[in-house]
Amino acid sequence: MNIWMIIVGAGLITFVMRLSFIYLHGKTSFPAWFHRSLRYVPVAVVAAIVLPGIAMQSGVLDVSLNNPRLLAGIIAGLVAWWTGNAIAVLVVGMSALWVLQIWV
Repeated sequence: MNIWMIIVGAGLITFVMRLSFIYLHGKTSFPAWFHRSLRYVPVAVVAAIVLPGIAMQSGVLDVSLNNPRLLAGIIAGLVAWWTGNAIAVLVVGMSALWVLQIWV
């Protein structure tokens, strides 16, 4: 199979999946449980992107106290829980990472 056929096929499948939600908007109603479950999608996506970068060090899972990324991530998570301010999370998290990289 040609690589271009795979790329075009994957693009078409993605396009049709996204178009289906745009096309169905207003023409059908989704159940309440579906709307409630969509609230968790952004959190799940962010977790799937961020957690591997925090927990992996040099391609190996490292959940020890010697991992400065993990410690900075915990500190940033606590700041997010305490303040709810995204700018504070970024400033404190990056500052903690820089300090911990020097210290650990």
